[in-house]
Amino acid sequence: MVCRILQNRSLRASYFHLFLRFFLMNQHEIYMHRCIELALLGMGSVAPNPMVGAVLVHEGRIIGEGYHKNYGGPHAEVECLRSVKQEDEPLIEDSVLYVSLEPCVHFGKTPPCADLIIAKQIPEVVIGIRDPFERVDGKGIEKLRAAGIKMTVGVLQELCRQLNKRFFAFHALRRPFIMLKWAQSVNGKIANSDMSRVYITNAVTNRVVHKWRSEEQAIMIGTNTAFYDNPSLTTRLWEGKSPLRLVIDPGLRLPLSLKIFDGSAKTVVFNTEKQETLPGFQFYQVEKSRPFIPQVINALHIMDIQSVLVEGGARTLRSFIEEGLWDEARVITNNALVIPGGLDAPELEEGIQEKSERIMGDTIRYYINKII
Repeated sequence: MVCRILQNRSLRASYFHLFLRFFLMNQHEIYMHRCIELALLGMGSVAPNPMVGAVLVHEGRIIGEGYHKNYGGPHAEVECLRSVKQEDEPLIEDSVLYVSLEPCVHFGKTPPCADLIIAKQIPEVVIGIRDPFERVDGKGIEKLRAAGIKMTVGVLQELCRQLNKRFFAFHALRRPFIMLKWAQSVNGKIANSDMSRVYITNAVTNRVVHKWRSEEQAIMIGTNTAFYDNPSLTTRLWEGKSPLRLVIDPGLRLPLSLKIFDGSAKTVVFNTEKQETLPGFQFYQVEKSRPFIPQVINALHIMDIQSVLVEGGARTLRSFIEEGLWDEARVITNNALVIPGGLDAPELEEGIQEKSERIMGDTIRYYINKII
């Protein structure tokens, strides 16, 4: 392996930059990177709570680590301290606790983590980023400082913010983090003109889409997509929790025989006709006289839904784009498929492409909204 690296100029350059990056990182950054790695293990399982990782270090040795695993379950700090071996417990009072997000100070489904840190007499705490939630928002830092604990705040702050971009958007913008997704042919069409279903993505990118679904709290489609495609909107091709299914159906045209009403995941139908809760799904009524999509977004904020994957169709996607209500977009293009005279894909006039990747014959392009 070492010989191959030495013989290959590009490998030498890439490994040199990797080693340089590692040695330029200070100790706090190294352990905060580990906190972020741990936190990501809670993806799709902790919302509406944030993903958080924690590491306990004694003289350069990790003696405990943990992450928030499930909504309503123990927080990262609790899991971290529980993981400390019995023989290492006396070292806790002489260790440094690293945590990717400010410890909480309020009673929710679990007791305050700040109180636990004080009770364990941990002398130093390093925090990735301050918690924007109004019941925390600096109060955890103040409480720990008041207890005489040495504090460092803002280590790898932007990475920690990106880790919980959904959580931060929800509290800063008072709405869910909105991700748009669609698949299109190489000539920019998303369906046949007669609305008959056409399979665009390949088997691998199809699984990727199901992975994306597992990472969001809710998934949304419009009336035509529900009726003509009859999708399940579950994560059957990926291990993970299926999101809450949201359907835009103003006039309640959709028959209850569709898969979205099969009870495999909860469904909410936004409409202008009635308000009613039935086993497995709910009709949520909005006002006819007011713009539809902003009312839906406000309702989702009230429901504590922090992220939504909008999968279509074209009219629904364009409604979000026209309102400026989106944060990221993921567009899959089948480079070998041409749909003659089909329905045009949406256009992201305010989108900035961040990256792209090729998976077999498909290309996935990732965009962010430059206005936000």
